[in-house]
Amino acid sequence: MKRTILLMLALAGGLAADVRLPALISDHMLLQRDAPLRLWGWATPGEQVSVTLLGQTSTAAATPDGKWEVYFTPIHAQSTPTTITVKGNNQITVQDVLVGDVWVGSGQSNMQWTVKNSNNPEAEIAAAQYPQIRIFQVALKTSETPLDDVTGKWALVTPESIPNFSAVGYFFSRELHKHLKTPVGFIQSAWGGTPVQAWTRLSLIESDLSMNWVLANWREALGRYPAAKVRHDRAVAEWEAKGKQGGRPAAPMGPGHSHTPGGLYNAMIVPLLPYAIKGAIWYQGESNAGGKTASQYRHQFVEMIRDWRAHWGVGDFPFLYVQLANWAPGNANGWPLVQEAQDKTLDLRGTGMAVITDIGDEKDIHPKNKQDVGARLALAARHVAHGEDIVYSGPRYRQITREGASLRVWLNHSGRGLVAKGGGELKGFFVAGADRAFFRATARIDGKTVVVSCPEVANPVAVRYNWAPFPNGNLFNADGLPASLFRSDDWEDVTMPPVN
Repeated sequence: MKRTILLMLALAGGLAADVRLPALISDHMLLQRDAPLRLWGWATPGEQVSVTLLGQTSTAAATPDGKWEVYFTPIHAQSTPTTITVKGNNQITVQDVLVGDVWVGSGQSNMQWTVKNSNNPEAEIAAAQYPQIRIFQVALKTSETPLDDVTGKWALVTPESIPNFSAVGYFFSRELHKHLKTPVGFIQSAWGGTPVQAWTRLSLIESDLSMNWVLANWREALGRYPAAKVRHDRAVAEWEAKGKQGGRPAAPMGPGHSHTPGGLYNAMIVPLLPYAIKGAIWYQGESNAGGKTASQYRHQFVEMIRDWRAHWGVGDFPFLYVQLANWAPGNANGWPLVQEAQDKTLDLRGTGMAVITDIGDEKDIHPKNKQDVGARLALAARHVAHGEDIVYSGPRYRQITREGASLRVWLNHSGRGLVAKGGGELKGFFVAGADRAFFRATARIDGKTVVVSCPEVANPVAVRYNWAPFPNGNLFNADGLPASLFRSDDWEDVTMPPVN
């Protein structure tokens, strides 16, 4: 009888679960300023939970599934640390909380690329003393179903915390913090080598007929997986037997793989959705530059952005991204197609793009100069997110007009004027006639336009600029920002024949 009573008491005690908070709501966190705030967590079903923040107290009862959430009216930037007190059956005090602008950084390896592997790492790390910049690194995980939490913790930017953090995210945050004089929080949620479909909600992919090929390809991969797993296990055993020389053999596509459609969205984006943010930055596309994925990238990318905005619940937040850097081994046709898709995504309201064609590495898909990447994204943020009237973009194609044997290229975002970087001739332009055969063109700047012509093309009808994986175009505006690649045609043949 005594043992029965003790067991019943133990079970009853277990039902009264302590209030619990997600990883994002923890010491050193940074809340979004001037926006409705939602804080959430878990408790015993029916348990009353009260949360106090800067004089506001909000209460809620945990739902039958043990979840609760509370809301707060907008708060201005707060650079003096404060606390959040959460009371239920227990009490939690979240320490050292600031209020400023929160950004999420996602994508693949160039977003994940660390400060210690970028340019001037020793100096950058030593100078990383910014207690009002808070960083959070989401642990890598994939899931077939939406998750409610991530693994990670907030940290102040210090020489100890920054070496393994996103270089793009850090340099972007640093630029904004210095310019806006306000605290900045950055949540890194990126995974190297991943395609856009892994970051897209699965039900969206399933309902979009133009993305059916994604699911068909994945089903084929799952069908090949058992045999591929056997080969992989054998390769790993041989690799280990030889002393683990070289890189570990890559895992085959299959259950739990980082390419799972919707897998990263479920595990690394869904748990962030309740958190109020200022906007997002994105650096991805390399894994979508081959085969059919390149031609489909614009649609996939645009739909992903729209879907993130719809589910984050903070409106059409600013979405800024990096156009792929030039890279010689890149897929000859797919690379420019993805770059073009990224350029055309600017038609979507509230977007901005950092062009980095001048800092690509011919032999390395990971250019080390992440400082300029962060700085150019910050320029876009200052305009798109904060409404500053500044030159934030390099020249972009608008239209062409025919003038005899020449074509005049009209451009937006010319800033203080167009220049050929480094002086000398303008490079990177090609023209074609109705036969669609492209030839290298002579190009000259005329005011805020470029005039192109070629002796071999008496009646030009189309012009392309920088249409190659590693081109030599040098068109900039006088504000130091490079032009995006472009083509005036919409021909299905997107290749550019070699020109002697």
